[in-house]
Amino acid sequence: MNNKKKKAKKTLFGIFSSAYFFILVPMSMLKSLFSSKARIKLLNTFLLNPDTEYFIRELTRKLDEQINSIRRELDNLRKIGLLKSRSKNRKKYFYTNKEFLIFNELRDILLKANNNDSELIRQITKLGEVEVLLLTGVFVGKEAPVDLLVVGEINSEALRKVLSENSKDGKEIRFTAMNKRDFLYRVECKDKFIYDLILDDKAIIVINKLKKELEKVRT
Repeated sequence: MNNKKKKAKKTLFGIFSSAYFFILVPMSMLKSLFSSKARIKLLNTFLLNPDTEYFIRELTRKLDEQINSIRRELDNLRKIGLLKSRSKNRKKYFYTNKEFLIFNELRDILLKANNNDSELIRQITKLGEVEVLLLTGVFVGKEAPVDLLVVGEINSEALRKVLSENSKDGKEIRFTAMNKRDFLYRVECKDKFIYDLILDDKAIIVINKLKKELEKVRT
């Protein structure tokens, strides 16, 4: 390991209180591993939505945290390399660095800590070309018209079978599946159903290959 990676890893352990303690840690214990509540919220937001960009004031509203706390923790996460930033339309946007040293490990842990649905997600991605995968409803503990939105070229019957084998607390997982063309048409028409799902703060966008299109909805 070169000096740059050694330094990054040392800094990482200083902030994350040693990566070895992450193995299958439940959400209730995450606060004891991190020193900042705002940092925990940011980690969840960015790692569970790795294809989404956020600007600072958007994060303060979404996470209900003071702007100074958000700025400080964004700077910490950017310095260690987990986040990157860019300026657009006079706003500074932050996004996840997927090349980060332990990006996959951290994301897997948070997925398991949040909903234990990583295996279901893996099965869905094997059914075809998934452009967008959004979890809501039973996956995040709230009332919603559906529990899962899939956009892409995917076999709906095969998806129905996978979901029936992975019911949540005995409840059928309700889903909507559509191809990319239909989805983009509904985005262009500002379809309320689609907009409500995308703009829901509790919804988790696990896969997002249509970043520019979804960004239009959020701005």
